[in-house]
Amino acid sequence: MRTFFWVLAGLVATAAACAGALVFLLGPLETPGRDIVVLIRPGLAMPAIARELEADGLIRNAQAFTLLARLRGHTALAKAGEFQLNSGWTPREILRVITTTNGIQHHVVVREGLSWWAAAKLFETERLATRAEFEQAMTNATLLEKYGVPTASAEGFLFPETYQLPRTLSGGGVTVVEAMLREFDHVAKKLWPQGPPPGPELLRIVTLASLVERETGTPEERPRIAGVFMNRLRLGMRLQCDPTTIYGLGPDFDGNLKRADLEDAANPYNTYAHAGLPPGPICSPGLASLLAAMTPEENDYIFFVAKGDGTHAFSRTLEEHNRAVNLYQRHIDPGTYHSAPRGTKTAVAQAPEAKTPPAKTPAKPAAKKTTAKKPAPKKAGKGKPAAKAKSKVKERSKSS
Repeated sequence: MRTFFWVLAGLVATAAACAGALVFLLGPLETPGRDIVVLIRPGLAMPAIARELEADGLIRNAQAFTLLARLRGHTALAKAGEFQLNSGWTPREILRVITTTNGIQHHVVVREGLSWWAAAKLFETERLATRAEFEQAMTNATLLEKYGVPTASAEGFLFPETYQLPRTLSGGGVTVVEAMLREFDHVAKKLWPQGPPPGPELLRIVTLASLVERETGTPEERPRIAGVFMNRLRLGMRLQCDPTTIYGLGPDFDGNLKRADLEDAANPYNTYAHAGLPPGPICSPGLASLLAAMTPEENDYIFFVAKGDGTHAFSRTLEEHNRAVNLYQRHIDPGTYHSAPRGTKTAVAQAPEAKTPPAKTPAKPAAKKTTAKKPAPKKAGKGKPAAKAKSKVKERSKSS
């Protein structure tokens, strides 16, 4: 009987000691606690997460934390991302946060009309993805196929929206680009409930929408400008759209659009040198521009010029357009470049050309001829007079 008593007492003491140790191990590490931001990498198992939490000074014992996760059925539920935890929290509270919340979300606003490299810069600033990671994800064939992108690049299909994303140590480019493609897919389902048009037509619509997006920030003008572009395409006129040429100059464009840039046939996006739409979108168009490209206004305008207040004057004839240019562009320095000499009756915008198939991009620019040759005249597709030799034509982020 006495032996049984001592055995029972020993068991009780052991249980009490174990309970005390468990309470100690599963209690707060510090009082008061400190906020500590931890980054959980994708694919990290719970034992490894527990070891990092212990090393960061958030829990006392990694094995006890792993046991707690196993007992609660949360072993495989930890999420990747950044989490703001506190050393004054119990392991149970820390486990709840890393398994049931999305952690710290980084807020990024992508406005309409941004090129891919401008969007990439926003995410790089928040350390969500480097530009190199972003660019690589943009041409990820698996990702493009998954979201039905009918071209080799995601440009134009990176939908402008406000994004809240977690930071990870790897796969940031794919995470960001996929979020933007997913948003475009969501919008496309609303635009085309029965399914998007065939690839070539979808690319045409998005490309046209990107031009509309870069040309005006006035909502009611978008269908009209889309109609002008369609009229010019139908008549065989070149679009002569500055934003397309600027896009083709790439992210290193310094804001100075030169006459040589407008004559450079090696730039496939130069719609002064090449007929038809450019090879692909030049920015991320918003919903309004996509709608305008889908249903352009039926009109007989073929020119437009900026009025200086965010809107444009539209013209049906070259004579009307020249009058509008003279009216709204009087402030232009007379010493700067124009597509026709000032003070003459020579048109400042080109009359309709004979319809020709789009020119293919040559391997390298053609040699410059010594004969005097006037630059391609400026016409609609740009809300300004022809590019000036020294004027600063900065790439707009589109919010006129």
